[in-house]
Amino acid sequence: MALNLEQKKAVVAEVAEVAAKALAAVAAEYRGLTVEEMTDLRVKARKSGVYVKVAKNTLVRKAVAGTEYECMQEALTGPILLAFSMDDPGAAARLVKDYSKDHSKLIARLVAVGGRLYDASELERLSKLPTYEQAIAMLMGVMKAPIAKFVRTLAEPHAKLVRTLAAVRDAKQAA
Repeated sequence: MALNLEQKKAVVAEVAEVAAKALAAVAAEYRGLTVEEMTDLRVKARKSGVYVKVAKNTLVRKAVAGTEYECMQEALTGPILLAFSMDDPGAAARLVKDYSKDHSKLIARLVAVGGRLYDASELERLSKLPTYEQAIAMLMGVMKAPIAKFVRTLAEPHAKLVRTLAAVRDAKQAA
């Protein structure tokens, strides 16, 4: 179904608005996926905070102009599905990577983060980025470790004294 000029402007505005707020973008070729598989992909994307859009490449090129995803313009060829990570940078990469395990026809083509374009081979590395909650937990663990070690160090002389007294007591009881 062909789009009229107003519909095309709406698509460009929608994608431009999302691209301005997105943390990362993944472009994947979806040729050969059925409607049910695409619907399933969209449902999974919604649950994980990823915006998925299938649009004409010329419209997407206009939409990403002036955003940090402008670097993707030249590489957009063929039937491309765009996935924008809205909450955490690795969400779109995890979605495409996990979905392509079960559906071999979904093939990652390129990844863009922070205004730089990367090859599809970087999808694996981006998908391993921790979520916000995981990053906070890792930071708290790193911050807590020196304090915990300091407390153990302070408590050790007392614990050693108690173990020594217990050993002396046990030796006297055995004699």
